Amino acid sequence: MKYLLWLLKAAIFFTLFAFALNNQHDATVYFFFGTSWRAPLVLVVLAAFAGGMVVGALGMLPGWWKHRSAAQQSPAPVVPPPAPATAPPATVSAADLPAVRQHGL
Repeated sequence: MKYLLWLLKAAIFFTLFAFALNNQHDATVYFFFGTSWRAPLVLVVLAAFAGGMVVGALGMLPGWWKHRSAAQQSPAPVVPPPAPATAPPATVSAADLPAVRQHGL
């Protein structure tokens, strides 16, 4: 399983690396008021991805703060101590189980 995960990571890396090599041409991003930015297409895509992550994280911050403050204000849950295990575990025989009907496909 460990080798399969490494193989998957390597495939993703080489796919992204090939994408970066194939998209080295300049792209122009036009902003408001006549401003523009010229950069390789890979950097434009990376900047858009990073900007989306930042906007998403900022959108989630109020909910995180609300849950954090609610968790700090609530008292710690009281956990009862475990009951002593003096009785032997119950055994179940095949006669105690309900009958199971099997259907063919």
